[in-house]
Amino acid sequence: MNDLLKGRLVRLSAIDPEEFGRARSGWALDSEYFRLGYSNPTRLHSVKVLKGRLEKDSENESAIDFSFSLRTLADDKLIGDIGLEVFNWSNRDAFVGLGIGDRHLWNKGYGTDAMSVMLRYAFTELNLRRVSLSVFEYNPRAIRSYEKAGFRHEGRLRQFLSREGRRWDMLFMGILRAEWMKLNGSDDQTN
Repeated sequence: MNDLLKGRLVRLSAIDPEEFGRARSGWALDSEYFRLGYSNPTRLHSVKVLKGRLEKDSENESAIDFSFSLRTLADDKLIGDIGLEVFNWSNRDAFVGLGIGDRHLWNKGYGTDAMSVMLRYAFTELNLRRVSLSVFEYNPRAIRSYEKAGFRHEGRLRQFLSREGRRWDMLFMGILRAEWMKLNGSDDQTN
């Protein structure tokens, strides 16, 4: 079996609070980074504050949160993060979130590869049944990436967010284990 946490372009690794805090405080200087992934207004935080939050989160590890940093295979560079939150173990459902920090690395396949790795982890290691996500309609690049990874459109919250003088929808997308297995050459139809 291939390395569970490695794709074609990236690998998932443990989050180092100091390194990630430094990186994320730099990424936040580009307001587009937050605008694409968060509904709250952009806020800047110091490396110290971000490091403290990450350390606190790692001390309170729960059985529902699986967070990783994203590193390139080519040069082991930290480029973002991805996290999976299991919100219903009995039904084996989770939400996934992904962020690539440096806009110079957008449109290069890192996000799609990272999502593929996370889905493999979700469906083969955690034995989940469904992985869902939300994305704002003004982020067509992410929507295309999620579709490439196998996600399907499942719904929307109309006029959810006000940005740039207009209202935008929040889209919901999801993928079932059976769909992922079929896309990856397996007919395993276990529930």
